[in-house]
Amino acid sequence: MENPFKFGTIVEADYFTDRIKEVAYIKEFVKSANHLILISPRRFGKSSVVAKAVKESKRKSITVNLQKVTSVSDLSAKLLRELFKIHPLKRLKHLIKHFRIIPMVSTNPLTGSMDVSFQPGVDETVLIEDVLTIIEKSHSEKDRIIVVLDEFQEIRDLAPNLDKQLRSIMQEQKHINYIMLGSQESMMTDIFENKKSPFYHFGELKRLGKLPREDFHQYLSKRMKDVFPKDCDIIADKILDYTVCHPYYSQQLAANVWQTAVLQTNTDDAVATAIGYIVSSHGLDYERLWMNLNRTNRWILQRLASNKPLQSGEYRTSTIYSALKRLQKDGYVIYTDRYELEDPFFRQWIVEEM
Repeated sequence: MENPFKFGTIVEADYFTDRIKEVAYIKEFVKSANHLILISPRRFGKSSVVAKAVKESKRKSITVNLQKVTSVSDLSAKLLRELFKIHPLKRLKHLIKHFRIIPMVSTNPLTGSMDVSFQPGVDETVLIEDVLTIIEKSHSEKDRIIVVLDEFQEIRDLAPNLDKQLRSIMQEQKHINYIMLGSQESMMTDIFENKKSPFYHFGELKRLGKLPREDFHQYLSKRMKDVFPKDCDIIADKILDYTVCHPYYSQQLAANVWQTAVLQTNTDDAVATAIGYIVSSHGLDYERLWMNLNRTNRWILQRLASNKPLQSGEYRTSTIYSALKRLQKDGYVIYTDRYELEDPFFRQWIVEEM
């Protein structure tokens, strides 16, 4: 039997978990000429939701993850490379002739894909403007393209005033729907909700929360039925109780529980066995993370892991608040209706080491 759970990459097809309303919303939204901003903590599935919605819309699309971009020149090259996947170079030659800095384009003989680069030291403001212009001009109002920019908050670290330049270009474009995704809520909110920001009210802002427990339970239970025909509902509840319905970690734990049930048929508690295996296998990574934390951050994570109040008098409120914001930015802590550790297995490790 094939493991019915998948995690760690963009999830689609049979591995996709619910999000029916969100997918339908995005598909309908991009029929307009407006832009969408989607915010959620890391690993909540926003990239998978958008990928599914874009695919079902049957529209042409380009996706670039800004966490994998090293410079404005690299961003320009990646955007142009994605455009060549949609339109052959021959069709775009007449537009590329108008580039002020001509890109170096080559074909990978093994994959047939186009590779794009620019000479070092060129004017990057010219590059990004030319690339965004060719994406616009190669489409029409009846054939708008969707450009997905994942982890958009990274734009602030690429170059000074890049946000101002991008906004000045994007606000004039009529043939592109932009979808900006971000996992740093405070930074994304500042980019799109701060009146002083160039991207203030650039598009519709939507937040992606955890999956509704009832829907997630049904998804897990259905797929656990082959290995737990009588206890699939109980197993689903145990998984969601432990992960607090976190999409990524629920899939990870479910995959390991399923594997445990297949390989260790005599296990009394497959969920506990799977948790133990995951915590143990990541033990060295967690130890390295822990050693790089200062004492204040360690104290906060210990309190959160053991469900103890943070307002205990040991630290000032301002100190706790600042530390929580840093831990959020670094991905250790998330906030939904309360502050909690992002990784339930790291939480388990902390409790066991306390």
